Amino acid sequence: MQLGLTREEALALLKKYNQETFHIQHSLTVEGVMRWYATALGYGEDTDFWATVGLLHDVDFELYPDEHCQKAPGMLREVGVSEEAIRAVCSHGYGLCSDVKPEHTMEKVLFAVDELTGLVGAAALMRPSKSVMDMEASSVKKKFKDKKFAAGCSRDVIAQGAEALGWELDELFTKTILAMRSCEASVNAEMAGL
Repeated sequence: MQLGLTREEALALLKKYNQETFHIQHSLTVEGVMRWYATALGYGEDTDFWATVGLLHDVDFELYPDEHCQKAPGMLREVGVSEEAIRAVCSHGYGLCSDVKPEHTMEKVLFAVDELTGLVGAAALMRPSKSVMDMEASSVKKKFKDKKFAAGCSRDVIAQGAEALGWELDELFTKTILAMRSCEASVNAEMAGL
């Protein structure tokens, strides 16, 4: 799997089009989660590809929220990102803002975890620790059922993502919490450096 740019170039591109710390933190989190999943699911040789697609998945969202996944291909082609990576970026918006259906396991994972990392992150902020390190799937399950909590995180997309992967929601929740634990410290350190 080819990218067409380094991680440093991808981060610079993300920051060029995104100024809001929330968007940058979300992208860094999805990057770390995708890195964990690549290794956990046996795609270790493609870890950088998975992670960089996660980092860039919302590159166009802040400037073009109404054209999300429509502007990204041009922005990414301009800097030499591979068509394979562009397709993967666009697939995470399937059914909402893109007609690119997730087909590769990596695309299905990105589709499933994009919204879920937002829900898990919001739930973590409600905890005394403000961390996922002491969070369990049961806590996420309760927040998932409460449609008013983190209302912007689509439960339908999360459920569709789990189904596409052939997983029960509990499995997706548990794995994503573990993935977020794996990158929480590095994301926090990178955010502190901004």
